[in-house]
Amino acid sequence: MCAAENNKKLFFLILVASLGYFVDIYDLLLFLIIKNKSLSSLNVPAYKITETGLSLMNWQMAGLLIGGILWGILGDKKGRRSVLFGSIIMYSIANIANGFVTSIPMYAALRFIAGIGLAGELGAGITLVSESMNKENRGYGTMMVAGIGLLGAVGAYIVGNLFEWRTAFFVGGGLGIILLLLRFGVFESGMFEKMAKKGVVKGNFLMLFSTKKRFFKYLNCILIAVPLWYVVGILVGIAPVFGKALGSIDVLDNGKGVMFTYIGISLGDFASGALSQLFKTRKKVVFVSITLTFITMLVYLLNTGWSANEFYVLCLFFGLFTGYWVVFVTMSAEHFGTNLRATVTTSVPNMVRGSLILVTILFQFLVTKFGVINSGLIVAVLTVSIAYIALYNLDETYGKDLDYIEE
Repeated sequence: MCAAENNKKLFFLILVASLGYFVDIYDLLLFLIIKNKSLSSLNVPAYKITETGLSLMNWQMAGLLIGGILWGILGDKKGRRSVLFGSIIMYSIANIANGFVTSIPMYAALRFIAGIGLAGELGAGITLVSESMNKENRGYGTMMVAGIGLLGAVGAYIVGNLFEWRTAFFVGGGLGIILLLLRFGVFESGMFEKMAKKGVVKGNFLMLFSTKKRFFKYLNCILIAVPLWYVVGILVGIAPVFGKALGSIDVLDNGKGVMFTYIGISLGDFASGALSQLFKTRKKVVFVSITLTFITMLVYLLNTGWSANEFYVLCLFFGLFTGYWVVFVTMSAEHFGTNLRATVTTSVPNMVRGSLILVTILFQFLVTKFGVINSGLIVAVLTVSIAYIALYNLDETYGKDLDYIEE
């Protein structure tokens, strides 16, 4: 009976974490999907929509960077459960407020606030699930969270196309409020409660920089996933620009491209998570995923005359191969002790998302000198090369005992 009750609680935890990440991804990608419609509605000139869209996306990413640190620290100091409540309240309210924007500065401010709120979801959920399952099976739990959650992009595309853009934001906020009610049944991590009774330093972000070894371990956890957001934010996110440069026979719809990419990422998360459990290795699965991602980048950038349907199939493969996201986040959780685990697991994926700011600046700088396609290739080679080096420097973490403290 006790075992059955524990399994029931664990299933509910995974379900709530999955739905939370679903709403997180819905909001995170909704702007990419509806940005052209919303900016046109706000009377932004057509020739400035791409530039303004990238600027607003950077405000959102900046919020994610700051929120990743703040929620991570709170998760280690006050508990993983507290983050699940606080983050969803913030981004639900910001989402609803986004439906009332009347100017670009107001839009930017609300995307920034929403970014802060969104930053807490994935890290808190993955940390809580990782610490609540045994070391042999936790990869399956995190796989379910990410695999189901990433389908939020599909929901964002459907809602973004069926409804007016302001209504799409209201839907996201409403979903968040509904999910908030479900979270009252979630239990706290036993590892956290055990650690909280000890007189140890908890959630000290500066500890990540206190030793060279710990700092580079943290940095490498971030760098292995930068290619993923380059694909989503640039290669797919501004697909019409690439389509024009590649002589596409159709206009490449970036919103639909994002949807197909995230369908692929969801499938890829299930596949990479299952393979990492089956072969008992995280690193080798990530290595193969990065390699296949790079090959797909080359296919995209070295071919011309894309049709819309060919592009959407390519996006599906982009997603499938960049679907090592769940393994990357699980590796981050497994690399650090209980007193820093939420700080790391919450901040790392948001540092990756935030890295898109630097990648975007680099890409825009290179475009002025080398053109769209050559710049795309240069950034692809650079991000993938860095990811390979970072992966080489990380430990294999499959089956690692997580019940320990960072001194």
